[in-house]
Formats: sequence, structure tokens, C-alpha cells
Amino acid sequence: MKRFSGHSVWTLLAIACLTWTTYGHGAESVTETKLAAAAPVPDSPQAGGEAESIVQVANLVYAGVRSSRCFSDHFLVRAEKETAISTSRRFHAVKLASDDLYDFPMVIMTGEGAFELPEAERQALRRYVERGGFLLASAGCSSQEWNSSFRQEIAEIFPEHPLATIEMDHPIFHTVYDIDKLEAKHGTPRPIEGVSIGGRIGVLFSHDGLNDTKHTQGCCCCGGNEITNAEAINVNILAYSLTY
Repeated sequence: MKRFSGHSVWTLLAIACLTWTTYGHGAESVTETKLAAAAPVPDSPQAGGEAESIVQVANLVYAGVRSSRCFSDHFLVRAEKETAISTSRRFHAVKLASDDLYDFPMVIMTGEGAFELPEAERQALRRYVERGGFLLASAGCSSQEWNSSFRQEIAEIFPEHPLATIEMDHPIFHTVYDIDKLEAKHGTPRPIEGVSIGGRIGVLFSHDGLNDTKHTQGCCCCGGNEITNAEAINVNILAYSLTY
């Protein structure tokens, strides 16, 4: 079983010579070519029998049976096309309290309505992030109830590391694309927030939503203020999660 821990066997994924071009939604091109050593990712075998060089991202099953299905995986395709990151084209579902959580360097958590995590899932999430995992959390359709529940859970799980605004000059907005502002369906969106541990963001949260539902099937953001340049932002987040 693969682990994000000091006693584990790790492999290093190299993101080599990434040359990035302009792609819409307010993202400016980064003209320089960068050579970056990525953070460790788990050893093979991987879910679905994919090669260990393939970066896999999971959508969480949490609070027992809540799924994170209404979050577009289209940014994985874009990341593979426009960077040297080899990605799985689809998310892999994983239970928050499962040992399989450690097979993924980045996981997605989203939904609508109120929820509460059992203690086993709280402890699992804390261990995952402290051992180098990355959680991208997003309120589906800007759900206020989900937002409130998530904030309560994070305050319980990371009492010494509160959510804080991630300023637009943070590296997470400039790993692949230079993103200078967040764009939304209605006016100015709320800032993206994060939990920082040891100088590294381990939890990133958007109240308005980075779900990019226009690239999903059977999902919509009806009445919310979803961030419209989410796809480019999510590519940046993926690169950050592998690099830091």
C-alpha cells in the first residue's frame, strides 16, 4: 500500500521543461520555460492498473455516503495537453476514511447542503494533509449550507491552522498560468482560502465554487456564483500540489 509518510516508498515525478501558452478566462501566458522537480507521488500499482508515472486525482466519498461527483475532471485533460504532467483522464472515487486515500496526491471534495464528518474521517483527513496530501474543496453551486459545514469541520480538524485568504500573488496562481483575478458569473467572487501547514497549502477552499460544471454531465450551478476561470485555476492547483 502506498503512503504519504516518511517511512513510505516514494517516487519523484518530474515536471520538466513546461512551456505554457495563453489560454482564456483571464489567464496570461507564462513565456519562460521552467524545470521543476515535483513533490513525491505514490508508487505503483495504481488504481485501474495505470502506470506509476500517471498522476491520479480522486473525488472523495465522505460523511459516509456523500459523493463529490459534480466537479469537472476536464482540467486533467487540459493539464496533460498543455504541460508535461501525465494525468489520468478521470477521477477515481475514494472513501475519506479508506487507506486508499494515500494513493492520491490530490483529492476533490464538493457537494451541496449540510454535512458532518464522523471522527474517523476527520482524523483521516488531518493525517492525509499532514503527510503531504492536498485537498481541493469547493462548495457545489456556492452552497451556503455546505460552506458552513466545511468551515466547521476544518476548524475542528485543524484548530491551529485556520482558513485564510490566498492572495493573488501566491505561487498557486502562477504555477502554469498567470492568473491575476478570479472571474465569476455574477460580479466579484469571494477570495479562495487555504490551510497552510509548514509553509505549504494543504487545503484549498472556494465558497463560490471551482466545480466548472459546464464541463460536467447531469450537474449545473443553478443560482450560484461559480468561478468561471476555474479550469485554468484547477490546472495551477494540480501543478502546485505536485510541486510543493
